[in-house]
Amino acid sequence: MTDTAGTVGGIGSKKVLGLFALAMINVAAVLSIRNFPSMAIYGWSCIGWYIIGAILFLIPISLAGAELATGWPEGGGVYAWVKQAFGEKGGFTALFCEWSNNLVWFPTVLSFIASTLAFALTPSLSTSPWYMFSVMMIAFWGTTAIAYFGEEASTKFGNIGVILGSIIPAILIILLGVWWIGSGQALVLPPFSPGAMIPAINFDTLPFFATIVLLFAGMEMAGFHALETRNPQKDFPRAMALSAAIIVVCTVLATLAIAVVIPADQLNLASGVMQAIQYFFNAAHMPGLVAPMAVLITLGGVVSLAAWLIGPAKGLGIVAEEGNMPPMFDRTNKYGAPVAVLAIQALIGSLISLLYVFLPSVNQAYWILSAMTVELLCIVYILVFASVIKLRYSQPDKPRPFTIPGGKAGVWVVGGLGLFGTTLAFVVGLMPPSFFASDGLAYILSVLLGTFLLAVPPLVFLKFKKPGWLKPAVIKEMQS
Repeated sequence: MTDTAGTVGGIGSKKVLGLFALAMINVAAVLSIRNFPSMAIYGWSCIGWYIIGAILFLIPISLAGAELATGWPEGGGVYAWVKQAFGEKGGFTALFCEWSNNLVWFPTVLSFIASTLAFALTPSLSTSPWYMFSVMMIAFWGTTAIAYFGEEASTKFGNIGVILGSIIPAILIILLGVWWIGSGQALVLPPFSPGAMIPAINFDTLPFFATIVLLFAGMEMAGFHALETRNPQKDFPRAMALSAAIIVVCTVLATLAIAVVIPADQLNLASGVMQAIQYFFNAAHMPGLVAPMAVLITLGGVVSLAAWLIGPAKGLGIVAEEGNMPPMFDRTNKYGAPVAVLAIQALIGSLISLLYVFLPSVNQAYWILSAMTVELLCIVYILVFASVIKLRYSQPDKPRPFTIPGGKAGVWVVGGLGLFGTTLAFVVGLMPPSFFASDGLAYILSVLLGTFLLAVPPLVFLKFKKPGWLKPAVIKEMQS
């Protein structure tokens, strides 16, 4: 198969990213403080849930991503990888699913940003739809504006932001938890025992499995930036290892720090992080530090938004450069940013945010849309894990500076675990919530239909693909 991603996507690319920058891209995409409360309600068993997520997803995607990114560092991330294994249809579908799931996910992280910032101003603001929508739009369009100035500006913002907004708050939460224990404050968790780490897996907790597996989604995000990497073969596997270590340590310890302070039945999943921080600082007689922490965590949310906003958009820009989408999608500016894709996703995301804030009656419909994001992400990762296995057979001689250990048996174990985890997550992701119990079949059919409609556009684009969609300059570059 002739690979054009490197030549096409590489036009005008600058090598600006090193190991640390790559690791921070993954940390920004994955390390989400807003997820800690939903895990803290499980107490000591959250450790067991995290272990399940690590075995069935985090470790497999880290190893698979390192092998694929170092073997095919041409740019485009999941598009380039899956295309090598399953052709343009497979690669385009994987990338489009990753991009389209963001459109529904954006309002959730934007609402977290707005509600967290309210703690730095007046907490009651979080009940005002006009405040929520205004802050959500400022964050969304401001992040889009940063992406407009290209990789170098986005990287500088991301590196600083992920440290200030994600890593430092997580470390502070951990240290506050240690202080809480050391100062003799009351602990709401029972004494630790190895058995307490074992999660209760039953019909009631099974839907939670999809959340656990995809809790670490985004570990492949650095792959979209291969063309801007100084030494991808050397830096990608190290960046994967570094980012995975930071994410696991911060996530597990910060979750436990919240769990030891707030009883599960009192934990507010929407504002649980700030709730715990208020507990900590009030007990330490330093309530004035709550607002600065809220600002830092808000920044962390913005950085997470930025990582997901620019990565798939860059991949979609490369797809358009290769002539697989109408010319309007491949417009880039002098900084190399895919401005057309950024504008389109910002407009769609703004419209969904508008409905999310001002039409609370659409909650059930939004729940269906949220379930669709799980299904779309599962499609992406199923294709990625299948690709790393297939490419060991279809391109065995392709140089891979990093290779999953254990030969073909090793790649089957790693890819197999990932396939099992994401396939199971896809299935349980179809399970209807309690308020859909009376009409579960309609819920499942709605989720499947919506997922199909958001996954099928690549096949439509390729069906009606026209030679005129490919720029003359790109044709000349491909022929040279």
